[in-house]
Amino acid sequence: MTDQTVAATPAPQGQPAVRSIPGSGMAHRHVLVAVVNNRPGVLNRVANLFRARNFNIESLAVGHTERPDVSRMTITLRGDDVAVEQVAKQLYKLIDVLKVQDVTAEPRIEHELALIKVRATNSTRSEVLKIVELYKGRVVDVAADSVIVEATGTEDEIDALVALVGGFGIREMVRTGTTVMVRGPQVVEYEGVAK
Repeated sequence: MTDQTVAATPAPQGQPAVRSIPGSGMAHRHVLVAVVNNRPGVLNRVANLFRARNFNIESLAVGHTERPDVSRMTITLRGDDVAVEQVAKQLYKLIDVLKVQDVTAEPRIEHELALIKVRATNSTRSEVLKIVELYKGRVVDVAADSVIVEATGTEDEIDALVALVGGFGIREMVRTGTTVMVRGPQVVEYEGVAK
């Protein structure tokens, strides 16, 4: 893919010229992995960086790594390839950020967890259970008028399950957001020394 820079378009009098932006301008889904020191304020600085550059974070999953003093963030967002590359470089410059990698093009395992409370009466419960079984989910709670379903899978698989059980009525839902790990021997390496 080649980058094209479009010349600034002259604006009518009294209005600023339209800025030229490198890249295709097409917004794609990107998955970034950031390895950070596990300290107060790091999440706030990361979120502020994306906010300041007008990115909407679609999902953000944060958890400890094998080291209790290091956390791993999986950030899903949409944006132009060049703009996302620039924000990833700026993210790496933040204090307490040890490594940033865009794993969008890498072969990877990508999963998220969802808990879905679905309306289920005596007459519809068996249909709901069949759909849950089809999507390899499991029922973790049963009440007189609802069931809570636990499902894991890719974002698309969770979306498909939500669409199917949505016909019965979703009373409540929570999703963890995407977590990823690159397939094979490749790892997101980082230096364990704080910057």
